[in-house]
Amino acid sequence: MVKEIDGSIGEGGGQVLRFAVSAAALLGEEIKVYNVRAKRKPPGLRPQHIAAIRAVAEVCGGVVEGLEVGSSKISLRPSRPRAGRYLFDTGTAGSTSLVLQSLLPVLCFADGVCDVEIRGGTNNPLAPPVDYIQEVLIPALRRMGVEVELTLVRRGFYPRGQGVIKVRTQPVREIRPIEAVGAEVREVEIFAYSCNLPDHIVRRMAATAESELKRAGYSEIVVKTEVLGLGDSKASPDPGTGILIVARLDNGLAMGFDALGEKGVPAEVVAERAVEDALSQLSTGAPIDKHLADQLVIWMALAKGESRIGVGSLTSHTETGIEVLSRLTSAKFRVERRVKGGVEIFCRGIGFGRGS
Repeated sequence: MVKEIDGSIGEGGGQVLRFAVSAAALLGEEIKVYNVRAKRKPPGLRPQHIAAIRAVAEVCGGVVEGLEVGSSKISLRPSRPRAGRYLFDTGTAGSTSLVLQSLLPVLCFADGVCDVEIRGGTNNPLAPPVDYIQEVLIPALRRMGVEVELTLVRRGFYPRGQGVIKVRTQPVREIRPIEAVGAEVREVEIFAYSCNLPDHIVRRMAATAESELKRAGYSEIVVKTEVLGLGDSKASPDPGTGILIVARLDNGLAMGFDALGEKGVPAEVVAERAVEDALSQLSTGAPIDKHLADQLVIWMALAKGESRIGVGSLTSHTETGIEVLSRLTSAKFRVERRVKGGVEIFCRGIGFGRGS
């Protein structure tokens, strides 16, 4: 039986597609997605979505149709995820993190070790930076029994991208549920970075963030910076800058808040945006930031048992992910409001495992 998903549900963007192809590839069910990115301008597939779907199809030995820029419908007929070495290239500055979001669950349920290289953008607007994946997402996944290593080889900024990340996954038998509803901040880490730009930009971003966080009452602050020039092998071909604030919690997890530099926007303003987001979400006492929730819901749906997480705010991406996964799997989600703000997300997972 072919399952069909309307790509216009929820936020009507790429999140529908990413979760749909991942779930279908794992469950071994043919899927058709229509009205792809119907609420985006322009609608239809973009190069990074094509790269993600093609990657999932290759790893699961699937047959896919409709992979053209602007296409409003795709179909995937998957087989089983297979171990191996893979190389995927968005061909643009398309987000490597979003390609990985689709691909990682499939890699983890392959029949052996997977070594994957993904090329494209590593620090993009409207996508988690690679540094966030390393510092926030991967520690949370390890809590759930996922063994994954990520190495940043070269940064990639708009417009040419050309960034490179390498990922290695070990085969997972089953996913453990996660419970994270309250925690205290142990320390805050500021990471400001740039490529092919004057080093004072990074210093100003870091100094502004540190000053604002101290004013808000945080005293345990670690500042790290990275300034890459044209002669550095890790530097992107195009200039770019950004900041990531990581709140390390006493439960071993971390929360992340980032902002990307923009032409004409002062470094101080970029830092203030990240700090404002951090303080807003931290004020709720929830230990999971809104972007981590976006990415955890598929793992919660696959887990054996009930997961429960407190989230600073519920994004349309998370809501859409819950709706898609509820339709494609037998996972049972429930969302409740927290007294201090934010929400708690409950999920009774399907206990998916290799051989399911």
